[in-house]
Amino acid sequence: MKIPKFSLKGTDEKVHSSEDLKGEYGSVIIFWCNHCPYVKAWEKEVLRIVENYKDKFGFAFINSNDPNKYPEDSFENMKKKNYPVPYLFDETQEVAKMFGAERTPHVFVFDKDGNLVYKGAVDDDYEGNPKKRYLIEVLDALISGKEVPYMETPAVGCTIKWK
Repeated sequence: MKIPKFSLKGTDEKVHSSEDLKGEYGSVIIFWCNHCPYVKAWEKEVLRIVENYKDKFGFAFINSNDPNKYPEDSFENMKKKNYPVPYLFDETQEVAKMFGAERTPHVFVFDKDGNLVYKGAVDDDYEGNPKKRYLIEVLDALISGKEVPYMETPAVGCTIKWK
C-alpha cells in the first residue's frame, strides 16, 4: 500500500497533506485521540520516539473519532494538547477508512518511497515494560537500510469511534 493522499486541518490551524509529512527516511502516521486510556498510557513513549526520530521521519497524529460521541476528542480539545507534531482532525473519517485504521493508537510507517512497511502497535506493552519495541525497531531498520523486523502487529487500543 502507498501512503494515502490526504489533506487535513491541524491544531495549528494549517492544512497538512501526506506530501508535507515526509521525512528523509519516511513517514509515521499514528491514529490518536484525547480520551483513550491506551493513547494516554503510550503518550510519553510516543513523544520520546518523536523527539528521537523527528529529524529523520515526518510524524503526524490523526484523530478520526466522532466528537459527538466523545466530546473530549473535539477539535477544540485537541488544540489543548500542543503536540510537537501535526495533530490532525479527520472530521469525515475518510482518512481513517483509506488507511484501514481501526484503533487508537494505530501506527502506520511508510518508507521514503511512500510504501507501507509497518502497521500495528507502538510496542508489546502499553503499561511501560515492553520486551519488543516495534516502532523503534522498524524506524532503526529503515535508517540502517536493513529489513524491517515486523510488517504488522495487532493494534492495541480503543476502537475508532465511528459516526
